[in-house]
Amino acid sequence: DPVFGLHVPTAIAGVPSEVLRPRDTWADKAAYDAQAKKLAGMFRANFAQFEHVVDGNVRKAGP
Repeated sequence: DPVFGLHVPTAIAGVPSEVLRPRDTWADKAAYDAQAKKLAGMFRANFAQFEHVVDGNVRKAGP
């Protein structure tokens, strides 16, 4: 995942592959991208309260 850095499986037995690509489930790809960026910003803002007590590697792992 380019925004969150998650490793997403490309195939799972019995699961349609398009479901494994969240962006492809949205008709409006630009809207998906905007929401993903908004959510990443919300994660960063919320995590700010913990930055002083976590290891630098943990901080780097977020969006």
